[in-house]
Order: sequence, then C-alpha cells, then structure tokens
Amino acid sequence: MENKDKRLPTDQAEALLQVLWERFSENPDRHPDIAWSDVKARLESNPEALWTLAQMEAGGGEPDVIGQDGQTGTYLFCDCAPESPAGRRALCYDLRALEARKANKPAGSAVETAESMGAALLTEAEYRTLQELGAFDQKTSSWIATPDEVRALGGALFCDRRFGRVFTYHNGADSYYAARGFRCLLRV
Repeated sequence: MENKDKRLPTDQAEALLQVLWERFSENPDRHPDIAWSDVKARLESNPEALWTLAQMEAGGGEPDVIGQDGQTGTYLFCDCAPESPAGRRALCYDLRALEARKANKPAGSAVETAESMGAALLTEAEYRTLQELGAFDQKTSSWIATPDEVRALGGALFCDRRFGRVFTYHNGADSYYAARGFRCLLRV
C-alpha cells in the first residue's frame, strides 16, 4: 500500500473512511463529545494522515479516535486492536538495536517501522491513557517510546496489561518476541 506521495487512491480512501466510521460508531466511549463529521472533514483535508491510518489498519492496528488535544484541536488516533497489532510483532526496538544483533536478526524495528508509517510509538503516559478506554494487551505486549537515558544504556521499555493492571517493563533493545509489537499514535 505504500507509495511515494503518501496518498491513497480515491476508492481505497473511501473504503478506509467507511471502516473508520464504523469503528468510531461502535466505540463511542473512546471519543465522547467528538463528532464524526468533524473527524472526517479533517481526514479528507489531510491525505497523508489517511495514508498513515491505512498503514495502521493494514498492520492489524484497528485505529480509532481516542481523544482530542485541548490546546491544538488535533484528533488523536491510536491502534485499538485488543492485542498488539499482529502485523507489527517480533521486531526489536530501533535500528541501532537491529544493527547490533549478530545473529537471528528480526525483520525490522519498531521505531523505524512506525516512522515509515508516518506515526510514532506511544509514550508510557499515552499507553496508560489508552488502557483507561479498555483492556488492551492482555496476552501480548507493546514497545513504547523509551527515554534517552534508558536507551543509552542499551534498554527499551514495553508495557502490557495483566491482573487488571498496566505494567511497564524493560528489556534489551535488541530483544524481540513473537508476542511483542507496538502501537501507534497519530495526531490529525
């Protein structure tokens, strides 16, 4: 689905808008007081954002609006799949970690994959906010944006939800697991 100008063909854009509208309508608790007509107008005027949402959808992320920034008015789209998106698992944290692996390299890294999609990994605070809207990652885990001081020591952070609580953990940035992926956030 990737293309150089990051625009979807009209038929794909219309199909994606339909999917997003259905998800938006089925999950009103994620975005109270936000009208779909306003979200749709913003998306239609921002083809690159629609392209990014298509990338999020293609990876199994099930993106949906989870709020609106009170200062900028931007809508916050996040991967809302119950588990870490299936098409974005088994990746190490970033390119530096990927290049450091001597053997059994994964197919890529979470940070660079998110950037290539036009999105970003969730911060720990954003991940915890998402968890207030539902129970996510009860069987999987998701890499999150890692503070520079942790990354400088070779580590990276990930989160999950177990026993009704959200946990933040650490691992070597070069590690990867079949059940660990990443969630994206997109501001539109």
